[in-house]
Amino acid sequence: HTVTAGIISAKGRSGLQLAAYEDFIQTDAAINFGNSGGPLIDLHGKAVGINTAIVGPGGNIGIGFAIPSNMAKKISDQLIEDGEVVRGYLGVLPQDMTAQMANALDLEKTKGVLIPQVTEGSPADKAGIEQGDVIVQVEGKPVESASGLRNRIAEYKPGTRVDITILRDGRRRTLTATLEKRP
Repeated sequence: HTVTAGIISAKGRSGLQLAAYEDFIQTDAAINFGNSGGPLIDLHGKAVGINTAIVGPGGNIGIGFAIPSNMAKKISDQLIEDGEVVRGYLGVLPQDMTAQMANALDLEKTKGVLIPQVTEGSPADKAGIEQGDVIVQVEGKPVESASGLRNRIAEYKPGTRVDITILRDGRRRTLTATLEKRP
């Protein structure tokens, strides 16, 4: 029976350690204990997110997070169709690029995600992705963070073939991986 006004201050927030897959909408709308799960709506009354978490030990301090409605829709569709959430799996341990890493790898930009570890026998391994590669694109779209790569791969169904563009030894290469079901 109430509504609270607020501003969306950021999209794609991650690193909060609230969930394995984070792509939160950040808002200053008052989300208090007990009203998580309610809708985050835009000025047209359209649900754009599901209020999920707040920052602050005793309640709202003006920093709240919502799951984007498109992410929630994909999950609910999978639950209805399959009875479980199934995510694509590549088999890499991604790491955000820093200026120091880019410099050490002789890269001009810090765009992309460093791959310090590839799981043996994984789709990444089978596709030829190696330790030290930098993933810069998935299906032609830029990859700029480890969480962004994780979220993007998770959206694909197992069995999907995806083109992954990497940088190795200063050269771009496109490899194709057939994703598996996330263990």
